[in-house]
Amino acid sequence: MGRLPLEGLRVVDSTYIFAMPYAASIMADLGAEVIKIENLGGDMMRAVRPGKSDEMGAGFVNCNRNKDCVAINLKTEQGKEIFYRLVKSADAVVHNMRNKTAVNLGIGYEDLKVIKPNIVYCGAQGFGEKGPSSDIPAYDDIIQAASGLSYLNSDEQGRPRYLPTIVADKVSGLQLTAAVLGGLINKLRTGKGCFIESPMFEGLVAFLMTEQLAGHSYIPSTGTTGYDRLTAPYRRPYPTKDGYMAILPYSTKNWVDFFTMVGRPEWANWEIVRDPIKRSENINTLYEKLYEIAPEKTTEEWDELLRHANIPHTKVNRLDDLLDNKHLKEVGLFREYEHPSEGSMRQVRSHYTMEGIEQAEDKPTQLIGESTEKVLLAAGYTIDEINNFTNDNVIKCQ
Repeated sequence: MGRLPLEGLRVVDSTYIFAMPYAASIMADLGAEVIKIENLGGDMMRAVRPGKSDEMGAGFVNCNRNKDCVAINLKTEQGKEIFYRLVKSADAVVHNMRNKTAVNLGIGYEDLKVIKPNIVYCGAQGFGEKGPSSDIPAYDDIIQAASGLSYLNSDEQGRPRYLPTIVADKVSGLQLTAAVLGGLINKLRTGKGCFIESPMFEGLVAFLMTEQLAGHSYIPSTGTTGYDRLTAPYRRPYPTKDGYMAILPYSTKNWVDFFTMVGRPEWANWEIVRDPIKRSENINTLYEKLYEIAPEKTTEEWDELLRHANIPHTKVNRLDDLLDNKHLKEVGLFREYEHPSEGSMRQVRSHYTMEGIEQAEDKPTQLIGESTEKVLLAAGYTIDEINNFTNDNVIKCQ
């Protein structure tokens, strides 16, 4: 079996909450050595419940596996010197504080470039440094609102709503991962480091407006923003006799087969069914027909019919249903394991597989400063120095 693709690379992860720790966990899953730097009180995500212990909230555990947790007080000169020594042997540094904060701490790009000229440095603040909003603090809810996503998700009375998932954080995390990997590839090719800015606001706007820019893609505009199919009022899971179903005829053949199968052959011959452009312009009319037809059968009956016709569909799962989902069980997405401090736990494994590469067993998420001593010893500090740092509240060890 081959090595994981990022084995041999070291990432200093000075991120907190969820978005960028999520990105660093992906890099760790891919084999990078990730050193998570926390202040002596730990990442505030540790306190978010549920959790069995004060330091190990479920959300924190689920996005910080495979990392060495090191606790350093970066507001002390000795703490900064420790951080600098770790950077000397690193390939990349990631953080999600505002750039002004990083500079004030002495860990801005210009500071670290002096120590490691070819460092790949990625700052992932809320808003890009060159814009007037650069100093605004940002979390997922702020970015959902600022990006237009909460408006796009308005209820039927037009009241904006947040999506009940930290989508801005996770999208930003994925984008940061791609950006850092691009920086590392550039470093392999050229030997040069780089400064990468991957702000949440710009990232989520870009993510949304890929399709939502719509008519404003053209100059002059040919229409409004908004992808009509996605904003169609009847685009929703449809009520069946006993539940809800996602039914999505997509191609011309899908629509013709669907209307023929349900005994409406005259609808199958409509121009708005057979002409893809007309269908796109009138998609809500067709979705309204699905809404009217869906209650005629049970979810199981629809599943059998639609599966036979090869029309995209699925029942609507509750989150709890996923734990017993036959497909997810077969592929082993949820893994049960024994955590050294938290006991029996369940987590979502890395969802990808790579032919010829065996995924290593995950290293459990650590307590605050659990790897401080190990990492500092490897960096050349002595036990006496480490004990002195601990006594002076420069570091925390377990």
